[in-house]
Amino acid sequence: MIFFIADTHFFHRDLLGNNQFAPRLFPSTDAMNQAMIDAWNARVDDNDIVYHLGDIAMNPENVPTNASVLAILEQLHGRMVLIKGNHDYRALFKYLHQHDPQWHGQDKFTFHDVGTIIKADHRQLFLTHYPMMMGIVHQVLNLHGHIHNSSVYQAENINVGVDSPERSLLPHPLPWGSPLTVPEIEAIYQAKWAANAKNRM
Repeated sequence: MIFFIADTHFFHRDLLGNNQFAPRLFPSTDAMNQAMIDAWNARVDDNDIVYHLGDIAMNPENVPTNASVLAILEQLHGRMVLIKGNHDYRALFKYLHQHDPQWHGQDKFTFHDVGTIIKADHRQLFLTHYPMMMGIVHQVLNLHGHIHNSSVYQAENINVGVDSPERSLLPHPLPWGSPLTVPEIEAIYQAKWAANAKNRM
């Protein structure tokens, strides 16, 4: 299976507590990190691929080392396609490539600077960190992160970040920090499209 997630911000102490940007109600970054690890590994196995759409880790007051970020990623199941976010650095990607733990002789990590396009269930998925201005499209969705607890109005833009308010559109709530499946992306799109259509009436 394939999964999607963004804006994990492992180690980011400033996000702890109740805030408008990305409220994370944990007593510590260790507890926050572990909640994301547990939610990820509950869904993903080592045969799966997770597209991480940027901003893996950060903490302005005490920047996590490349080794500490790798130590987190090594705990996560599956192979990862890492798309660079505004808080990801080339030095980190270079380090991850040089210290790739491998998966049955294959790289655990692959990298994209801007984004990539895949096909799933008769749709094209544009995978980027920043939301795209889509215009009029057919069978195309833009999966993105960056805006945390905010949403782009257009239904074709789906925020897959861990703090995304669009996760509330799912018929069944997921544990916080869970990567999203293709059917869940489709459910969010359909619910968002229906809500927008109702608002236009």
